[in-house]
Amino acid sequence: MAIRDRLSGNEAIAIAMKQINPDVLAAFPITPSTEIPQYVSQYVADGEVDTELILVESEHSAMSACIGSQAAGARTMTATSSCGLALMWETLYIASSIRLPITLALVNRALTGPININADHADSMGARDAGWIQIYSENNQEAYDNFIQAVRIGEDKEVQLPTMVCQDGFITSHAVENIELIEDEEVKAFVGEYIPVASLLNAKEPIAIGPYDSPHYYIEHKRQQAEGMNKAKEVILKVAEEFEKVTGRKYGLFEAYQLEDAEAAIVIINSTAGTAKAAIDKMRKEGKKVGLLKIRVFRPFPHEEICDALSHLKAIAVMDRSEGFSSIGGPLFAEVRSALYEAENRPMLINYIYGLGGRDVTTTHIEEVYNQLFSMINKNQTGQVYRYLGVRE
Repeated sequence: MAIRDRLSGNEAIAIAMKQINPDVLAAFPITPSTEIPQYVSQYVADGEVDTELILVESEHSAMSACIGSQAAGARTMTATSSCGLALMWETLYIASSIRLPITLALVNRALTGPININADHADSMGARDAGWIQIYSENNQEAYDNFIQAVRIGEDKEVQLPTMVCQDGFITSHAVENIELIEDEEVKAFVGEYIPVASLLNAKEPIAIGPYDSPHYYIEHKRQQAEGMNKAKEVILKVAEEFEKVTGRKYGLFEAYQLEDAEAAIVIINSTAGTAKAAIDKMRKEGKKVGLLKIRVFRPFPHEEICDALSHLKAIAVMDRSEGFSSIGGPLFAEVRSALYEAENRPMLINYIYGLGGRDVTTTHIEEVYNQLFSMINKNQTGQVYRYLGVRE
């Protein structure tokens, strides 16, 4: 039976952690994710969970502690944002290469330079090739649901990889929305007991963690790691199917909104998808065939499925809330463009960098993007590919 409540995104993640009751939470505070370990620390103090709370001196130490505890066979979690994730950089690669299914709540925030504490995706996009599964959340409900599913996905024996669940800083992390929670016992049953494939504390099967990997073996280990990521796609869909049976809420690799008969579409990640949906509803009433593809799973990137979903369109704008400094577009644009390379009739494709450092994005901005796409269709010309949205030039 669903429990109706009103929660911020950070509260929703903390409640998911409480319901899962992990063995270890290691964390260091950083805005805007600080509330997550703060809430969990209160659960620990009140005896509501059995979790061992490890408070450390930095985010690098937080992930190091996570690696140690997960390697010892303990289900382990953490939360961070922005420069906190950047300080974890070295250990992100260690966690994924050792195949440790740590679950991380990432509250997306701009990376420093200049200092900014608001939402963009520079942190997670910077870590996109670190070997972590990445799942993105439009709203608080999705953040809660995705976090619960992430535990099952990463721990699957065919995957055995760490997973980060992303949501936009302040926009969802601190905004309060209506949400449906799952009963505690149902969450515990869905996630199940963690049984590690191998652990440092298993004296019958001794293992080495973090040894030197010579050229004779390194590439084979990377190949195994890549195969775990390849298999994650199937596991993500399987877990989503089981989750739908429990909650009635359906998830996939992405969400297609009004896309089937659309001529122009936007590809986007996280909270701005809600703004885009409102703009689409308005423009649909005006007779304009517009649609949306909202990425849920960025790693592994579902190239084939995205190509199938987008190849019938005439024009597409890929929206990046992260500047990749490649001079040809952002990271999401590069992935989508690559996915569409195999399409027989490739749509015209442009990229918009938007919302950096928390810059507001309105339905008017989204309508402007769609109008630009229709202009391209009418002229049969792409024009400038790499664009900025809502910036003072």
